[in-house]
Amino acid sequence: MIASPDRTPLPREFFDRPVLEVAPDLLGRVLVRDTPDGPIALRLTEVEAYDGQHDPGSHAYRGRTPRNDVMFGPPGRVYVYFTYGMWFCMNLVCGPDGTASAVLLRAGEIIEGAELARTRRLSARSDKELAKGPARLATALGVDRSLDGTDACTSEDTPLRILTGTPVPRDQVRNGPRTGVSGEGGVHPWRYWVADDPTVSPYRAHVPKRRRS
Repeated sequence: MIASPDRTPLPREFFDRPVLEVAPDLLGRVLVRDTPDGPIALRLTEVEAYDGQHDPGSHAYRGRTPRNDVMFGPPGRVYVYFTYGMWFCMNLVCGPDGTASAVLLRAGEIIEGAELARTRRLSARSDKELAKGPARLATALGVDRSLDGTDACTSEDTPLRILTGTPVPRDQVRNGPRTGVSGEGGVHPWRYWVADDPTVSPYRAHVPKRRRS
């Protein structure tokens, strides 16, 4: 657990950069989720970059749709999608307005509000597993599509905001292939994580679905 992280909100300029610059720089930053039951704060330990229409692994690769509209900007907004018919995942939009790049928040350490997170993640065997994986992270924080488009770069009354936290030194940052991404997008080493952090999720390569005979 980190001590006394910087509580200053990250400025929009932080996100108005290429996604491959923003993604590793998000490690160690603090995400705060305010709920009617109280706040939960999470230190980011694992993320993945998705480079919009230049990236076959991105939701925006084939252009703008009602589902991915928030990805096209402005930077600093929250993009939430529903996957596998049961889970929500959360991203932070970055890059110049109109570029559709975003960073998937894959894992983190709950540093405040663990009691509340536990009520949402009853299957977690320890606090290290509360937000270990993108769906678990969203579940622990109570994130769903109603938060799609939320501005995370503000100190105003908002359900989600991203704070400066304590950036991770570059010599402690690792990178490798993205989890579960198939095809041409599967080769990009755009997953970033904090070395030896127990909250980081295990890497899993994409496994093609088999058709039933």
